[in-house]
Amino acid sequence: MEKKPAVIASSCDELVLEMEKMLAATDPSVEWPRWSKPSIYRVPQWLKKMTHGAEDADEAYRPRLVSLGPFHHDDPDLLPMEEHKRRAVLHMAKRSGKPLREIFAAVEEVADELMDAYHDLDEKWRCRAERGRFLQVMVVDGCFLLEIMKGLAHKKAPDDYAPNDPVFSAQGMLSLWVGIRSDMLMIENQVPLLALYKLEAFLSGRRGIISVAQCAKDINKMVLDFMCDPLKAAKLAEGIDGLCLHPLDIFHKSFCGLHPPSRGSYVWESSVPSAVELRDAGIHLKKSKTVSVNGIEFKNGVLSLPALSIHDGTKKIFLNLMAFERLHSDTGTIATDYMIFMDNIIDSERDVALLRSKGIIKNLLSSDKDAADLYNTLSRGAVLSPYSKLQDVRRQVNAHCNNTWNKWKTYFRHAYLKNPWVFISLMAAVILLIATLLQTIYTVWGFYRPSSTS
Repeated sequence: MEKKPAVIASSCDELVLEMEKMLAATDPSVEWPRWSKPSIYRVPQWLKKMTHGAEDADEAYRPRLVSLGPFHHDDPDLLPMEEHKRRAVLHMAKRSGKPLREIFAAVEEVADELMDAYHDLDEKWRCRAERGRFLQVMVVDGCFLLEIMKGLAHKKAPDDYAPNDPVFSAQGMLSLWVGIRSDMLMIENQVPLLALYKLEAFLSGRRGIISVAQCAKDINKMVLDFMCDPLKAAKLAEGIDGLCLHPLDIFHKSFCGLHPPSRGSYVWESSVPSAVELRDAGIHLKKSKTVSVNGIEFKNGVLSLPALSIHDGTKKIFLNLMAFERLHSDTGTIATDYMIFMDNIIDSERDVALLRSKGIIKNLLSSDKDAADLYNTLSRGAVLSPYSKLQDVRRQVNAHCNNTWNKWKTYFRHAYLKNPWVFISLMAAVILLIATLLQTIYTVWGFYRPSSTS
């Protein structure tokens, strides 16, 4: 039965009124806070399947040892660590002499900001009845991270744990470090550093004694020390202004560099040849001096690339870095652009072997083919940003390869210099040609030279 015109008009009026109420929210000053507050996301299924394939699409973004934050808090596979996380809170409270109620109150001061950091946080966490449960997650997970990171930084376990403690003894922390570090890099498994900042400032008794900026730097450096080379971390932490968002954000900064590269010229450029083809075209591949992946540059026939270790955890790290860039627009696209560029120059294990021989790749996988497959699948579905400076690097590399003089040099190198016997034959032919030419000149000169008079 068809709806009457009056009913249709009434429905349209209701829709128009509803949308008119939403008009105010389209103002940039209103929209900016809405999109800038969240920094921790659930990876949508379309992104999981596009980057990781339909099989085991969740595994790349799922923690294996410890849940951090609310998204994986009730995962039954991660429940065994909950007891140890609560023990960390009790030990830290007893050691500091601070009442548990006051510890929770210190974090409650920023509860709204902590909740806003989680995109699409379930309403069950926001309601008044569950607000205390959310604070409990922030306090328990935050104290656990502080206890583990401090213990490894000091190279000794706190004295108030048993020497055979399975988690907080020196041996326990060392054995769990790799697993905890890996879980701290999962985009869905993050605790805002704001929670760690509030806990550390209160438990250490330094609140009001040292500046906010210094306390933020201390937290940044603590996380960097845990995740990166301490020498690199100390230098990097000094350059970071303000408190980072969470562990993945601070790792992203260490991986991509603090200062974003200059923008490209917004001109699309086709892909570059593989590493072996670049070498054959006369381009020298060199390990760059920079430690971040934004150090790719091409100058005077030399393509400089940052050195990187490839291991069993590399795939998960890259996928989470790229997911963070896709879902949090303020982050940029440096990690994604790097992966696309490396996918361009790596077609097979021969390219990996060449890059390995130059010190650009340290391959800890079982074979060069495994490393090539990793690079060839990671950037699936991604597109190099038109603003990326790597568009300009592509353009410079392709211009070098297409230069006529460079093509002739490449042809000569391929045809005559790769095989020593061909080169010897060429040199013999050149010497014979020169000798023949000299003989001809000598003969002609002798014929036309005027005879000397006595």
